[in-house]
Amino acid sequence: MSGQHTLESLAAEAIALGESSPRAVLGIAGSPGAGKSTLVAEVLGRINERCGPGWAAHVPMDGFHLADDQLRRLGLLDRKGAPETFDPAGYAHLLERVRTETEADVYVPGFDRLLEQPVAGALVVQPVARLVITEGNYLLLDDPPWLRVRRAIDRVWFVAAEEQLRIARLTARHVEFGKSASAAQAWVADVDERNAVRVAPSRLAADRVIVNGASGWAFLE
Repeated sequence: MSGQHTLESLAAEAIALGESSPRAVLGIAGSPGAGKSTLVAEVLGRINERCGPGWAAHVPMDGFHLADDQLRRLGLLDRKGAPETFDPAGYAHLLERVRTETEADVYVPGFDRLLEQPVAGALVVQPVARLVITEGNYLLLDDPPWLRVRRAIDRVWFVAAEEQLRIARLTARHVEFGKSASAAQAWVADVDERNAVRVAPSRLAADRVIVNGASGWAFLE
């Protein structure tokens, strides 16, 4: 199956999930740099093209990053992106809320990569939404603060990427948003890869594994 056919199949699967209940939540997990946000954009675009604008909405885990002021207070700024630098309780509460509050707009936080900060009310889940797609590294993490997040999600896909490509993309992203090449490489090695090690075992708990490789998207058989 070609990468485009894989994406069409994933969009159809996501639509079926959304049609199975008044509002469903689909999670997309994976290590830093695996391509989660890219997959969300590809699938979300196909869904809303077929079903109409707003039928599927996006709620990123990155909106629940703690702000830098809080990370400084906690002594965690140099570990930004690790599980303990997020607000999983707030994230879980919002996922629970979007499942049940279906008759009014629900505003959700986004994340500004230029500022490297969460932005309150940046995104919206409209009443027309039948599917909420949420993406982040730690949706399947088997730690108590994150288990409530998993319970609020109907199905989770895990994005796996070839390691060399994943690290190259991740380094390039850090450079794009302001780090020098050497600083980007150091951050990937010291912070992102430590987080990737924590995420990797969680793929065993996923409902589906999707490979993001040099030749495109594919299902893991």
